[in-house]
Amino acid sequence: MKPFLLLASRAEDAAADDEYAAYLRYGGLAPGQLRRIRLEAAPLPELDLADYSAVIVGGSPFTSSDPSDHKSATQHRVERELAGLLDRIVEQDFPFLGACYGVGTLGRHQGAVIDRTFGEPLGAVEIELTDAGLADPLLRGMPARFTAFTGHKEACSSLPAHAVLLASSQACPVHMFRIKENLYATQFHPELDAEGLVTRIDIYRHAGYFPPESAEELMADARRYTATEPMNILKNFVARYAT
Repeated sequence: MKPFLLLASRAEDAAADDEYAAYLRYGGLAPGQLRRIRLEAAPLPELDLADYSAVIVGGSPFTSSDPSDHKSATQHRVERELAGLLDRIVEQDFPFLGACYGVGTLGRHQGAVIDRTFGEPLGAVEIELTDAGLADPLLRGMPARFTAFTGHKEACSSLPAHAVLLASSQACPVHMFRIKENLYATQFHPELDAEGLVTRIDIYRHAGYFPPESAEELMADARRYTATEPMNILKNFVARYAT
């Protein structure tokens, strides 16, 4: 099997390593089957998509809709590199799954409106699949409604006409969409369980997602919920695209 490729951009080692471990665990992958490149650490090397089964973009502290002068040089570089890679991925309809930050990257690349209208605090949300979502192979076997963990400052407020809406929440109308046949993005985290969310709350308590003094309360609240259905997306993704 060709490896899957995880493009990560979390500068904090604990968050980056926890994310990688979650993709391994819930994707049913061995370390040799999931190559990780940390985009925040160094420029993206030359990639031959033919060497991989699929590309995954993990979550990120970057906010793509921020004004240009509020972005660091590293964020500008990462955005340029991802945009160039997406040119090839979209042209080839090469298997792609973007989680959270993937909405901002794939969405902007395809003409979606990404802004702060529908941000959601860190925590559990109820996701509802559309009719198209219920029929989509990546969501095969999923219930019409399920719990997922999320937390995002920005979201997609308007999809381009050629995108297919697959899932929404009460507060965020675009939680998952598809472009062409093989390009997917989710606003919720398909790799994130309660303990993973607790880890991120601890790490990002000063990142502006929530008042720092509320971190302990958010951790306790996260442990009240169980999110197991979103991980089936990763299982389906790996099963569908492993080559």
